[in-house]
Amino acid sequence: MIGRVAGLVSYKSDDHLLIDVRGVGYVVFCSDRTLAALPGPGEAAALFTDLMVREDLLQLYGFPTLVEKEWFRLLLSVQGIGAKAALAILGALGPDGVSRAIALGDWNAIKAARGIGPKTAQRVVNELKDKAPAVMAMGAGQPEPAPVIEEAGEPPAPAATPAPKAAPKPNASAQSEALSALSNLGYAPGEAASAVAQAGSDDPGADTATLIRAALRLLAPAG
Repeated sequence: MIGRVAGLVSYKSDDHLLIDVRGVGYVVFCSDRTLAALPGPGEAAALFTDLMVREDLLQLYGFPTLVEKEWFRLLLSVQGIGAKAALAILGALGPDGVSRAIALGDWNAIKAARGIGPKTAQRVVNELKDKAPAVMAMGAGQPEPAPVIEEAGEPPAPAATPAPKAAPKPNASAQSEALSALSNLGYAPGEAASAVAQAGSDDPGADTATLIRAALRLLAPAG
């Protein structure tokens, strides 16, 4: 599995680019938005990648952040959404826009992507509304990835898993990340904080994804 490529851009096309990694060229397909943000030929670039394997085809798809890569994988789980359609949705809305559209049930925003019809857009919202909070939580408080730091790593001692189990106190870190995610979706600070606080009170040991899911349910009637 090729999870990341970093090297010099050899050329950029309408839907892909070639990255030279120490003499080996990797063709990486990207969304319009990602291609526009990448540097030109001869300059350095790095992308997280997802390798798709089919009968007689291997294709790499590239993303500037791990969150966008996870959205790509999640979109592919929807019936009728292939790689091209997933990239079109991400290119039109970006990962934050996709999060917002699904959280608010705004299938018209999804439909704005090239080649996506109303039925497919509704299917995306309906099938991903319960799965989206996990990806939203992944990006909360981490707008830009830091691969070097992640690779260096920290000792597993301060992992978040044992803490909620050991103490029945509210998970402050998860609540902060959930609040950040809801703010990114466009909710007012007051209503977002109230919903997260209520969700945290109902389930003090909840992780970020669970808090986001519960808070969105609380906000739905008012939204």
